[in-house]
Amino acid sequence: MGSDQDYILAIDNGTQSIRALVFDLQGQIVAKSKVEIEPYFSNEPGWAEQDVDYFWQNLCRACTELWPLLEFPRSAIKAVALTTQRATVVNLDQAGKPLRPAIVWLDQRLEQKLPGMGVWDTLFALMGEKATVQSFRAQAEAHWIKNNQPDIWDKTAKYLLLSGYHCYKLTGKYVDSVASQVGYLPFDFKKHDWCSPSDWKWRALPITRGQLPDLVASGSPLGRINEQAARETGIPAGLPLISAGADKACEVLASGCLSPDSGSLSYGTTATYNSTNSRYIEAIKRVPAYPAAMPGAYNTETIVERGFWMVSWFKREFGLAEQQMAASRGVEPETLFDDLLRQVPPGAMGLVLQPYWSPGIRIPGPEAKGAIIGFGDVHTRAHLYRAMIEGLVFALREGKERLEKRSGHRIRTLKVSGGGSQSDEIMQITADIFGIAVERPHTSETSGLGAAINAAVGVGLYPDYETALAHMTHPGDRFIPDADNVAVYNRLYTEVYRKIYGKLSILYKSIRSITEYPP
Repeated sequence: MGSDQDYILAIDNGTQSIRALVFDLQGQIVAKSKVEIEPYFSNEPGWAEQDVDYFWQNLCRACTELWPLLEFPRSAIKAVALTTQRATVVNLDQAGKPLRPAIVWLDQRLEQKLPGMGVWDTLFALMGEKATVQSFRAQAEAHWIKNNQPDIWDKTAKYLLLSGYHCYKLTGKYVDSVASQVGYLPFDFKKHDWCSPSDWKWRALPITRGQLPDLVASGSPLGRINEQAARETGIPAGLPLISAGADKACEVLASGCLSPDSGSLSYGTTATYNSTNSRYIEAIKRVPAYPAAMPGAYNTETIVERGFWMVSWFKREFGLAEQQMAASRGVEPETLFDDLLRQVPPGAMGLVLQPYWSPGIRIPGPEAKGAIIGFGDVHTRAHLYRAMIEGLVFALREGKERLEKRSGHRIRTLKVSGGGSQSDEIMQITADIFGIAVERPHTSETSGLGAAINAAVGVGLYPDYETALAHMTHPGDRFIPDADNVAVYNRLYTEVYRKIYGKLSILYKSIRSITEYPP
């Protein structure tokens, strides 16, 4: 067991910021630095890329800005853990140098010129899965790079996720966490390892085993901070880097949602609903259950692609007043949006929104678009904002019900993390729409805390995950559903929201055909 003088450093490279966080062994943040980053640049419609070194330089900046905040020597930090955004890919040459910008997970490009798969084409056609496999291959960034930038692909010695790139920069080794493997890769989600040599994914993708890193289970060492990384970040050389997982997996762990009857909502750039299972369960057929940030477990997940990115969209397009007021008060504009929610009753006076600002893979479907129905002359931007939040929560409730049906487990407790969870109004809306009490963890930095829990177990500061969770996670504020609001939301959800996509999908397909968007 560790002592009160032992600490953990967690590094969290999210979509909109990079944070360096020091936790004590009670799961409390004792120092924190945060560097805002540009999520991506876009040279073509639907593209999302970012310079690879930009991520590393800002990770270094977050670390160097952290050290003056410590009230104890860095030697008290016993381990480091890393968590990052998911499915952002990096091409490195033989010398470990980036060959092109990273393709960020928000990228929407597709590659339709795909080589045949031989006998696999026939087998998938007979199984009725040919379209599913083609969709997987079309969305694989590796195919686009190979076809459109063949010189880059020919020089690609290593093809990594952003987490694997940071691990390489920190340790000098091509390693990554098992629980970070989310994306279009030859990964076996059931076995938590790269696919066997005979698996169809090696034929479906142009990736070779030699281009991929070695995988390490959560809670096990990835390596040690090397001298170069120590000079650039200030992290003590030789400190162990412990495998954690992607940001969503770490959030689920830190929320304490470790059983099938406990649900984890994440209100981040992507909004997700997860449960943890000891067996492999797909919420949607052929959409995998991801590795949990705890060895041998699975996170079954449903997502709303743009999620609380929509709050940023609303701020940019409709929130000038809040931006100006926030600047004068020295606060974040989002903190003022709760006033808009309080101005409007549940149900937004008949305004209902379906949050498909980005199309899905299977649900809702590639042709989907966002929809807002029920406008009248009484509606203001406050009604629009409340309808947007309600629509996001409706979509997550739909995912929760789908997962309950697939797993046979009814959700009895619901934990909510991510930036959106810091709003009391949004938490109350969540309780009312789900119809159950919801609770947020004691800290908003749940992805960082999940990484820190892995590190604490990995270096023996706690003997196991159960003990670490008992000491490092604590209940936060709890929100009880209001019976009158529950009744309103149940009717809107069942009688209106659930029917919108079915009524409008044929129109979405026509729009896509006419405008060629989404491509």
